Amino acid sequence: MLRMGGFLAAALLALGLSGAFGLASAQAPDPRNWRPVDPENTLYIDTVHGRIVVELYPEVAPRHVERIKTLTRAGFYNGLTFHRVINDFMAQTGDPLGTGEGASSLPDLREEFMFRRGPDMPFVQAAEQSRARLGFYKALPIESQPDAQMAVTADGRVASNALHCQGVVSMARADDINSANSQFFIMRAPNTALDKRYTIFGRVVWGMDAAMRIAVGNPPPNPDRMLSARVAADVPDAERAPIYVLRTDGPQFRDLIEETRRQRRADFSVCDVQIPARVPNNETRERSWWSIIPFIP
Repeated sequence: MLRMGGFLAAALLALGLSGAFGLASAQAPDPRNWRPVDPENTLYIDTVHGRIVVELYPEVAPRHVERIKTLTRAGFYNGLTFHRVINDFMAQTGDPLGTGEGASSLPDLREEFMFRRGPDMPFVQAAEQSRARLGFYKALPIESQPDAQMAVTADGRVASNALHCQGVVSMARADDINSANSQFFIMRAPNTALDKRYTIFGRVVWGMDAAMRIAVGNPPPNPDRMLSARVAADVPDAERAPIYVLRTDGPQFRDLIEETRRQRRADFSVCDVQIPARVPNNETRERSWWSIIPFIP
C-alpha cells in the first residue's frame, strides 16, 4: 500500500525507484535504502480521514517527546478537536478546552529549539545557506553546522535545529518561550518564520493526505477530532504494521535529492524533498487496519 503525490511519483519513476514500491511483495524492503520506524517512538493519530503516523525524535527534543507520549498513554488526546486549522499554514490540536487557551495539568516545558548533533546522528546535506548546511536527519529536515566542526567543539557535536517543512510536527506555546504544554500542530505548508521559535519533535511519515483533509477554520465550523492517539508500541499487532521509510543516509536518497533539485530548479528547497514510505502488502491487515477507522460515531 502506497500513497505519494504526483511530483514525488514522477521523481521516483525517473530514478527507477518505482520497483522498490512494488505492492505484490510482503517482504521487508532492502535495508540499505529502507528503515523501519521504531514503534516506541511512533505516534498513531486516527481521524475520520484515516490514520496519521508521526515519527518522534527524542534525540532532538527529549522533553517534548516524553510529554507527548505521557499524555498519549494517559488518553489525554482522545477526542480532542483540531481547533485551529489554517490553509497554507498548519493544523493545531491538543487543547482540552478546544479554544486555544487550554492545557494539561502537567507543568509547562522548557524550549528545545536547538539540539546538538554528533556522529551518531548522520546528516545528509541537500543545500547550503550562508554558513549553515540544510538537509536531513532521518526524515526530519534540519539546519546544521558541518560535521568538520565536531573536531573542534568541546562535546564533539555541532549546533542544529529542525525546519518547519510540510508534515513537521511542532509544539504550540504562548508568548513565553517556555510555555509549551500539550498543544501541538502539523505543518500544512513550509514556514521558515517558525524555525528556532517553536520546538519540533516529529514528522508525519504516513497519512499526510489525511492531515490535509482536516476541516479548515479558526475555529472550524465542524472541527475534526483525534478519534484516538496511541503510541504504536501499545497498539495490538492486528492494528498496526511495519512502516518503512526511505533512509536519508542510504544510496538512493541522494539520487532523490538530485532529481528533486532538477525538477524544481531555481525554486529548490529542502522542503521540496518528500521522504517516501511504504507498508509491505498484507491484504488481511489492509482490510482490518489501514482504512478509515470510525472509533467514535
